[in-house]
Amino acid sequence: MTTRYLHTMVRVKDLEKSMAFYALLGLKETRRMDSEAGRFSLIFMAAEGQEDCPVELTYNWDGDDALPSDSRHFGHLAYAVDNIYDMCQHLMDNGVTINRPPRDGRMAFVRSPDNISVELLQAGDALEPAAPWTEMENIGHW
Repeated sequence: MTTRYLHTMVRVKDLEKSMAFYALLGLKETRRMDSEAGRFSLIFMAAEGQEDCPVELTYNWDGDDALPSDSRHFGHLAYAVDNIYDMCQHLMDNGVTINRPPRDGRMAFVRSPDNISVELLQAGDALEPAAPWTEMENIGHW
């Protein structure tokens, strides 16, 4: 079972100030996605030579007063996995709650013992939706 680190996401309230801060640490913008429909921007910043280890700055255009109730600005860790169904089953078999099941064959969320949200993404194309995942509801928040 292969796992590959993807990124760490943090929510930011002031995009320019946040980008300037991470630039002070030596990070540079490596990728950007602006979503008109979702009204958010994702800016990936990484140190030179470590572009495969970025921090994802998530900026909500209309402000971010509706942060999660635990006021976390840290969003999640993300990892690509060879088979999202096998990984989720493995985690469940070891007592981990699947907070957001991979109903779409592409994405799931779990939480660490320290309440850190972890996103699991299917490497490559999404798998065909399959039971029992398609029937599972979200549990808690992720």
